[in-house]
Amino acid sequence: MTAVQQDKRVAAQAGPGSLPSDAPAWRRWVDAPIRAVREAPRERMRKAVITAFVSLLAYAVVRHFIGTSMVDMIVYRAEGSAVAHGHDLYAIRVTKWNLPATYPPFAAMLFVLTAFLPVPLLRVAVTAGNLGLLALAALLAFRLVGWPKRELRPVGVVLVAGLGVWLEPVFTTLRYGQINLILICLVLWDLTTPDHRKWKGIGIGIAAGMKLTPGLFAVYLLLTGRVRAAFVAGFTFLATFLIGAAVLPSATWGFWTKYLYDSSRVGKTEIVDNQSLRGVAARFLHHANPGLPATAAAALIAVVGLAIAVWAYRSDRWLPRAEAWGVCCAAVTALLISPISWTHHWIWCLPMLVLLAAEADHERSRPAAVRRRRWRVIFWLTVAGFCSFSMWLVPHKGITNLQMNLFKQVPAGMYPWIGLCFLVVAALRVRSRRQAAGQPLVPLRVPEQRPAGADDVVTAGQQRTPAVR
Repeated sequence: MTAVQQDKRVAAQAGPGSLPSDAPAWRRWVDAPIRAVREAPRERMRKAVITAFVSLLAYAVVRHFIGTSMVDMIVYRAEGSAVAHGHDLYAIRVTKWNLPATYPPFAAMLFVLTAFLPVPLLRVAVTAGNLGLLALAALLAFRLVGWPKRELRPVGVVLVAGLGVWLEPVFTTLRYGQINLILICLVLWDLTTPDHRKWKGIGIGIAAGMKLTPGLFAVYLLLTGRVRAAFVAGFTFLATFLIGAAVLPSATWGFWTKYLYDSSRVGKTEIVDNQSLRGVAARFLHHANPGLPATAAAALIAVVGLAIAVWAYRSDRWLPRAEAWGVCCAAVTALLISPISWTHHWIWCLPMLVLLAAEADHERSRPAAVRRRRWRVIFWLTVAGFCSFSMWLVPHKGITNLQMNLFKQVPAGMYPWIGLCFLVVAALRVRSRRQAAGQPLVPLRVPEQRPAGADDVVTAGQQRTPAVR
């Protein structure tokens, strides 16, 4: 067989419009989304595009009338300018709120380019970039969950990019010009990378170098037996520290010895913006510093939350979407135990909702005689919670944050309540699947490392266990 005939045979096996297997990696990366959109059902894609366009148009109108300060973007720009011009990074104060720099020096170095762009242009660029990252986060969440079918994922990405702006964490991320979507994309890209990849962990390490809290995912990797990936994340984080120390030695010393521990630079614990356990405790106890009770609660949830995440991952033989359950539990745990988790930090509602939607879709596909509605109820209640903007509806100016009665505590701390309920639901889900399969509740092994998306594939003739039917 000639070389030309071999090339034609490879192209025919790849399918019409596909690139040959020996094509450069960059061409495959560019071709993959184009081919996915072409293969998506046209009628569903058309409806999704129209829906997304109308939603984004309505969002633009609302955004125009309520005003969008993008104050965090202004802070990032000032940080980049301080690095570019050799100013004291942690001495800057910008906007009418006198906001300081709070991220590690490595993050400020990444903002240098923004210092050379005019603010109006930067507003447009950051908003457009965040919408693109919202679509990417949706795609990565679909891969993590293994739902929906591959041909429907472009439709889902378009819908999430259009409708997701009404989720309060996304809305606030866009309004402030935050970097949360960059962080979630780095972490999700890492966690959807097959375990055998040598570079797995780099995304988590970079995210932790920009903002420390994603480092908890390295602990999750370590506890689930992916030791190499955990160490890759750790060494990557160390590299970001060394880069910051080499370029900004004074700022690095100041951040790690002083500013990291000064919570007043970040914001007040008791305000409703803070959707962590510590914020709930401060408002419940009517004290700006909830002290030992909040610390004890955070420590307890850290142990319980990570235990549930590991339990879910180690139950992968009987629990559908086990990795997704584990990742979402780890994310919720990080948000709950952080001293301050602003509402926009709860951008992890995206994979949570995709996971619950997958469970609801599976439930809806069951025969009518055994069909239930519990997952659909849980999904829509969670959607309502993240779209409610409830913390902004209660009086929350100044001292009123510490004067809330019991009736106002639930809407004021909506996300921690959702997070705690999610951990309970996850634990019950794992428990029921293990019991249905006749397995002990305590896992006795670490599951073998599998390629990402393995739950989507069932080989010919393979029989699923009764627990996952």
